[in-house]
Amino acid sequence: MKFVIPWAEVTRLERVSTGLMTEAIRVNTRQRQREFSMFLNLDEAFGVIGQLADIALRRLLDSEGLELDRVLQQPTRITKRILEEQALREYVLALFRLPRGERLHEVASCSIWTPHGRCHTAGTLYATDSYLCFSSREEGSCILLIPLSEVLSIEKVESTSLLPNPVIVSVRTKKAFQLIELPDRDELVENLNSRLRSLQWKQTMFRSKKDGRRSMSAPTPYYTFYYDTGHSDEEEKEEQVLRNTINSEALMTAFHQNQPGTNSNKGTEQVKERLWEEHFLEFGRGVHMFRTNKIQRLVAMGIPESLRGELWMTLSDASSELESHQGYYTSMVQKSMGLSSLATEEIERDLHRSLPDHPAFQNPTGIAALRRVLTAYAHRNPKIGYCQSMNILASVLLLYAKEEEAFWLLVAVCERMLPDYFNRRVIGAQVDQSVFEELIRERLPELAEHVPDLSTLSSVSLSWFLTLFLSVLPFHSAVCVVDCFFFHGIKAIFQLGLAALEANSAQLSASTDDGQALMILTSFLDQVGNEESSCPPSSPPAAEETSSSDTDIPAVGPTNITDLINESYEKFGDLTVRQIEKLRCRHRIRVLQAHEDTTKENGLRIVTPDVSIPPENLADVYDLFKTEHFISLYWGDSSSAAAAEAAAWRYADSGRSYMERQYRLDRPQFKSLYGLLTPWPGSSNQHSDTLANRTFTLLDQDCDNLVTFREFAGWLDTLYCEELNEKIRLLYRLHIPPALTESEADPSLMKSPLLSTNRPLHVNLPSDVEGDVTDYQEQLKQMLKDLVKEREKDVEKPLPLMNQREFIQFCKTLYSMFHGDPEENDLFQAIATVTSLVLQIGEASHRGHSSGSEVPSREKGRGAAEDAGVDASRGNGSLAAENEWTVSYAQILASLLTEQALVNFFEKPVDLSAKVAEAKEKQYHQRAGLLTLQQGTS
Repeated sequence: MKFVIPWAEVTRLERVSTGLMTEAIRVNTRQRQREFSMFLNLDEAFGVIGQLADIALRRLLDSEGLELDRVLQQPTRITKRILEEQALREYVLALFRLPRGERLHEVASCSIWTPHGRCHTAGTLYATDSYLCFSSREEGSCILLIPLSEVLSIEKVESTSLLPNPVIVSVRTKKAFQLIELPDRDELVENLNSRLRSLQWKQTMFRSKKDGRRSMSAPTPYYTFYYDTGHSDEEEKEEQVLRNTINSEALMTAFHQNQPGTNSNKGTEQVKERLWEEHFLEFGRGVHMFRTNKIQRLVAMGIPESLRGELWMTLSDASSELESHQGYYTSMVQKSMGLSSLATEEIERDLHRSLPDHPAFQNPTGIAALRRVLTAYAHRNPKIGYCQSMNILASVLLLYAKEEEAFWLLVAVCERMLPDYFNRRVIGAQVDQSVFEELIRERLPELAEHVPDLSTLSSVSLSWFLTLFLSVLPFHSAVCVVDCFFFHGIKAIFQLGLAALEANSAQLSASTDDGQALMILTSFLDQVGNEESSCPPSSPPAAEETSSSDTDIPAVGPTNITDLINESYEKFGDLTVRQIEKLRCRHRIRVLQAHEDTTKENGLRIVTPDVSIPPENLADVYDLFKTEHFISLYWGDSSSAAAAEAAAWRYADSGRSYMERQYRLDRPQFKSLYGLLTPWPGSSNQHSDTLANRTFTLLDQDCDNLVTFREFAGWLDTLYCEELNEKIRLLYRLHIPPALTESEADPSLMKSPLLSTNRPLHVNLPSDVEGDVTDYQEQLKQMLKDLVKEREKDVEKPLPLMNQREFIQFCKTLYSMFHGDPEENDLFQAIATVTSLVLQIGEASHRGHSSGSEVPSREKGRGAAEDAGVDASRGNGSLAAENEWTVSYAQILASLLTEQALVNFFEKPVDLSAKVAEAKEKQYHQRAGLLTLQQGTS
């Protein structure tokens, strides 16, 4: 048995246990599910399958937010070793929350001297482009992050029995870190020093350029800009300066919320500050301090306001980004201010919705700072631009950090700590919601049993993840959650979400509908207080009474945020980053496929009213169209379709809806599908390629060298479902500009004796018909009268007349279409008759027009106007063009209708479903051939 399951069709991967098989891997597709067992190493096989499916689907369905190593963009070169390296790299980036572009170079087991423990702690050293990272064997118990930009030297020290293979890493704060038991120490140190020297050289060059620019510039402070306001009054000048002046202090220093119990708050703040100062003395200060369980306890208490901005910068390593990009934010503000786009419009709309109750954002200073940060980030990263909830996050960052620091904190959150969260489809947030559902089933089985549909809870929790609880908790409590987030990353949000559900599990299990569950959680979160703030809950008491009156279970009373955080650590602290990354890899497949199903439904809903193709056939055509698009995308083809797709996300393509630009085909891709789906038997000959090119040019109405599914479906609908006259209209349009270009002119065709216009075409007619065809002129007159109504139908979309050269191409196409048809001889005879008839129509019309004696003056004026229009449309005013005769679509249609064989050919029904099934099979063989070819050339 042999079968192939495309990765694009995989919707779910699971490990299952059945009665017959102890353990198996279940692969679900849209059509069916299959189970595979008897693996030598089930864990390894399941991991590889999950990785390959994840990589393939991200390339095909999420290229908007995908950032892959170059080697993963070449599927034929992906090996098991490369997959293992990629999985490790993803884990390291998530554990230390490094920039997504960091490459992992070395991994070495070692031990590091920890002064606070007065011992060496065993763990693993990870070396990337710009960082040295250490993690203890027990994930999270001891973590150290050293940016190479902070390193002064990396030196080997003489080995001893107690200190084998030691290495000393010295940093700029006059501290040093000792690593021992390093395998391959010499090679590792050499590689690290090589990258260190390269980085130091880049920093030196950057500083020299910066100093050069600074010496040439005016001594104006870097944080203040003045724009041309010569024509504004004094108030406008003041407003413009305020709008473009970067704040050098956090907003909280100038704007405070008046809270009750101010004196006790000050005392609590002082206690926290003292505890943190003691911690700094023992564990270090700055980005390279040791991060242990002790700092976890301090963070759970809430970081003091005076240190919050500094520690957010340290824990997220935004401080290194700021240090290495001096002046970057300033330039972004300068470049972005005054620009107008969809992002800036959305930012302006949301500015006053960001923490509206806080005095800092009831003031023009705070609003201006928020505008600058959001606009500068949208300018820096147009792929993300601006998304809702970014305004809430940025406003909180501005309260506790300087404006430039808040910008880099936003960069860290959007690009490193919450990747794929803040984009058009919020894929990252939805993946984490799916992961959260599985964690609920695993960690809270009783709740999952009573609430079988967990999508309700995950939809409620979506705002928890997008806003880091800022939109659902009282402000001072929510800020404590942000503290935990900067220390633990998304793991903290998962843990806190599970703790909140567990605290309300009894009420949630007894709830009868989604609204009641929402009210229970909302009421609970509104009452989560903080030691510093004794504010009453923001939700009305009536809400609590309602939620408790519906059941006999009492409502959960007010909870302290520190207690809730500590409880989440105690009960769910064993959740690791490695587990989260594995779950994300699996659940991303489901989320992307669910998005793809929604996209398909919406795409078909848009196209269905415009075509007569049955819905089931149209769905199959969509799959065929999408697969053709995927072939180029997956195999790394530098097709214009793939490039256009990337450009469409990079630059907002407002001219098209998302559905219209989702999948598009370039010319080679369209020609491939044309050969698979065209209904006429002569599609395999050489002329078919020419006709496919013309069809693509005709469908490409906006001249972007791409065809949308709507345009493709309209073309297919004409071929399979429309009446004869519409099919002839399509063929007619394929043989006049713009489909037919001057470059296709073939002088040899003009000299063909078969289609010579100097003599009538002789046709051997049956003896019983010869007597009936006596006077073509009378027949033509009657024909023209009968076509008056047909001409009136064409008034809305008049078709240009077809000249002599174009008609010859039209005849050639008809001849090529009949090859291989069972009625081939009758069709050739019929087309010869029609060709002779149309030629005589053209000659008679041309002679009558040129003599002028047989045509009334009114008709002569109209004919001259038509000829002038045709000549103008073709851009040819030569005498040769004037001597050519022309025929209209109506005349050609009427001529074709005189031959029953041709009528039968064009009206003969073709089974589209059978054609699509055949096309799918051929498309698979084309892919297999492409793979074989690529493997042969690699």
